[in-house]
Amino acid sequence: MQIKIISAVWISLLLVACNNTTTTSTPTAKTTAISVTLEHKDGKFQLYRAGKPYFILGAGGSTNPELLAASGGNSMRTWSTDGADKILDRAHELGLTVMLGLNIGHERHGFDYNDKAAVAAQKEFVINEVKKYKDHPALLAWGIGNEVDLFYTNTNVWYAIEDIARTIKQLDPNHVVTTVTAGIDAEKARLIMERVPSIDYLSVNIYGGLETLPHTLNTIGWKGAYAVTEWGPTGHWQIAKTKWNVPIEQTSTEKAKSYRERYQAGVLGAPDKALGSYAFFWGQKQETTPTWYGLFLESGDATEVIDSMQYLWTGKWPEHRAPSIRSFLIDGKKATDSIYLNAGKTYSARMDAFHPTGESFHIRWEILPESTDIKAGGDRESRPQPVNGLFVKDNGKGALEFTAPAKKGAYRLFGYVTNDYHRAAVANVPFYVQ
Repeated sequence: MQIKIISAVWISLLLVACNNTTTTSTPTAKTTAISVTLEHKDGKFQLYRAGKPYFILGAGGSTNPELLAASGGNSMRTWSTDGADKILDRAHELGLTVMLGLNIGHERHGFDYNDKAAVAAQKEFVINEVKKYKDHPALLAWGIGNEVDLFYTNTNVWYAIEDIARTIKQLDPNHVVTTVTAGIDAEKARLIMERVPSIDYLSVNIYGGLETLPHTLNTIGWKGAYAVTEWGPTGHWQIAKTKWNVPIEQTSTEKAKSYRERYQAGVLGAPDKALGSYAFFWGQKQETTPTWYGLFLESGDATEVIDSMQYLWTGKWPEHRAPSIRSFLIDGKKATDSIYLNAGKTYSARMDAFHPTGESFHIRWEILPESTDIKAGGDRESRPQPVNGLFVKDNGKGALEFTAPAKKGAYRLFGYVTNDYHRAAVANVPFYVQ
């Protein structure tokens, strides 16, 4: 019953959206579409844009596209058409392309792919979005859905995606079409190959495991091309945990190293099938912590992962690089030691930070309660509020004395290392007050 009610709401919302958007919104760029094709020659898949080979050097998110272009990136990915006019226009101005997301319903959010009326209304909305933006010169590809397979049971979703993909191909011969999965396995690949033949290539979101993705795809029998549309640090569901079962986040320095290694293996390691990738996340978001996935801090400072992306894309480091972190300890213990503290007692923390070329930097501290608003699939989460008034002594060089919070529970101590060029490193250590 609940699913049917939600589906009915979807129908109303989508039909309203269709009615509104078809009459009031038009693309702002008055130029012609640039043709994008996928060709398979001599055993190699290759994207072509305006007749020239095109390898995706991309990032997911539309924050600071100027830095993306300056860092050597050539494309950005969205998850929906929200704000698409401005995103596409700015991308075109900067010489970037856009993989434009077409948001469709998730079973885990209550969408029912057995509800024919809801599926039809959804398709109408999506196709109207395609008609609005199909001739924009910055458009590279259509991404139908994002991780609709996450925690799903109703495989009819693939028929709905095929119906949309087939229609897009009829309406827009100038751009390629894909759908985005949460990882990939043999059963999922089989269903997509059988039920969604109209997509041009597969798009996969994958974190830990990217290194072996080319081998995985070969093993499960995926014959076509692929792009990696989300990748980055080790996921919070994949990493080591404390004794009180919270995930231990990599430092930004460890993440930067992971990005370099995973890109080489999972993207560049399949030159005949990989079409490129979109690193996650070119922005900032709260997901488990405020720093886990974002390549920027809340302040807008760019983390050292962006330095690594520039190096991967161009072979050169930025002129002014981000600081780095060698170690971060509380009471002489590292995060994997599962640190227990006593309420109200004073402890020491030590962050060993440095700059690769000797530039000066600053360190800022913050204590946050462990997040209790944990969602799945990147759904919006609320940020914990900091616990203030606990810092006793800060020498400004990475040594801190602080008082453990009075309330029992799980917390994290964050250290933010920034320089005058808006580059940053960040780390946190979980601890438990008993």
